[in-house]
Amino acid sequence: MSNDRMKEPVSRRSLLGGAATAAGAAGLAAMGMGFDPFLAKAMAQEMGRSETPLRAAFSNAGLQATWCAQGKQAAEYWGKLFNVEVTWFDGELSATKQRAAIDNMASQHWDFVAIQAFGIGTLTDPVNRMIDAGIPVIDMDTLIAPLEEINVHSFLAPDNEFMGAAVTQALVDAIGGEGKIVMTQGALGHTGAQGRARGFHSVVSKYPNIEVLDEQPADWDVTNAVRIWDSLLTKYPEINAAFFHNDDMALAAANAMQRAGRTDILIGGVDAMPPAIEAVLDGRMYATVRNPSCRIHGGAIMAGVAAVLLGESTGEGIPKHIVTDGPVVTKSNAEGMLWMQKHFLI
Repeated sequence: MSNDRMKEPVSRRSLLGGAATAAGAAGLAAMGMGFDPFLAKAMAQEMGRSETPLRAAFSNAGLQATWCAQGKQAAEYWGKLFNVEVTWFDGELSATKQRAAIDNMASQHWDFVAIQAFGIGTLTDPVNRMIDAGIPVIDMDTLIAPLEEINVHSFLAPDNEFMGAAVTQALVDAIGGEGKIVMTQGALGHTGAQGRARGFHSVVSKYPNIEVLDEQPADWDVTNAVRIWDSLLTKYPEINAAFFHNDDMALAAANAMQRAGRTDILIGGVDAMPPAIEAVLDGRMYATVRNPSCRIHGGAIMAGVAAVLLGESTGEGIPKHIVTDGPVVTKSNAEGMLWMQKHFLI
């Protein structure tokens, strides 16, 4: 990228200045002073803005999922701050449809690209074409391919095994370490879902009096989740707890439980989207954990801008893998989580 795309050359000292400004914003938030939009603009100026807009292509698993829809909003919000035009290629919760979208993406030129794959190994060929063309590709949330097999610029993701274990442990503790539990999985080819399942099993394997009744995948689809749960509620007169790989499926199943008069089942989910946080506050859900969609998608904007404007490369300026964990959400921190998400900070 030539310097005529920039207002002025940006040094690493400038980037550190931007980081310091960001830390100041976080400090203000921690003190309850709020997040100043002018401060956010100053952060963008410190990082550096291209004289003409940077072109970025993004794709995530499917905008039907609220986590993905929020990620799109976050990417567009942070993109405006850094003069990045974001073009979206919806995965539509389908490996086949996302592959077609990424093939289309790979036929065009971009300053950088960010992708959350619906399934591992499904996008490797078109992504490699973009990498070979010199386009930085940021991997978000789930592996496009194993990191040792693909030269992505960086991989921004939470510790999915931790998230699965944390929520499962909360449920197991609440039922006294014994009882009947169900895990409703996401898509089996999604490495995030695989990690959440490992976290679930790492907990329940320690409790001989816990019986796992069912582990069917619903592929992140709320209609599938309701179908599965209508059947489970008929089949099993006793279910003590249920762990869902995302909150959309959890809340959809909660409605099925409500219709069946089975409101005694403790529900745990992943993502801590606003509807789930509200459900924790009013007792419809027992627990959730934040998979920080805003931090991941906004971080992908930051990583792409730093790659283009600062020349950051993998291992020199940015790690190959960045852990983006969020906290377990309880009533004590729920309001703060809502505020942070409103401003696309977590």
